[in-house]
Amino acid sequence: MTDFATRRRMMVDTQVRPSDVTEFPIIDAMLNVPREVFVPRDRIEAAYADTDVELGAGRVLLEPRLFAKMLDALNLTNSDFVLDVGAGLGYSSAVIARIAEAVVALEDDEERAGEAQALLTEHQADNVILQTGPLGQGAAEHGPYDVIIVEGGVEDLPQALCDQLKDGGRIAVIFMEKALGTVRVGHKIDGVINWRFAFNGTAPVLPGFEKQAAFAL
Repeated sequence: MTDFATRRRMMVDTQVRPSDVTEFPIIDAMLNVPREVFVPRDRIEAAYADTDVELGAGRVLLEPRLFAKMLDALNLTNSDFVLDVGAGLGYSSAVIARIAEAVVALEDDEERAGEAQALLTEHQADNVILQTGPLGQGAAEHGPYDVIIVEGGVEDLPQALCDQLKDGGRIAVIFMEKALGTVRVGHKIDGVINWRFAFNGTAPVLPGFEKQAAFAL
């Protein structure tokens, strides 16, 4: 029988901590949420590898290091209300739920969302609300949010998400330019998001976040 608890600790000790992620709430959450549960059954052996895990239809569960560094850059607190865009099967939301006050997990695939809901309930993530709908539209009915995290690559960030961030709030995005990606954290001040570079990282571009082709005659 596979010892996933040992793999989980190795993931934290060899991928997360060496990436300068040392905040106790993040480490504790990643040690306690069973990542292997939140991946497709045929991908369980890849759950703790230092790569993205394929979820199907071009979607992935972000690699542990990248995800942890995004959480670290956001400086989450236990009073934050978080929108998790592209929650997949619920792993990211389950981790964030152990750190923040509450999470809205947004997923656009109904079947995936249903599975995520069952897994989050099973693992007592009672402060997560599962919302199904287009990722680029966000979840305005539950907002505004202290923090927004986008679980995939972005070429063009929809205005709807920017509008759902509270003034004084933070947003973390993996901006993709062809094969190159940079993670930036935005702080919303007086209605305007000011971006700063956090670190380099890449992910497949999420549906609804592609750059719109310029119309030409």
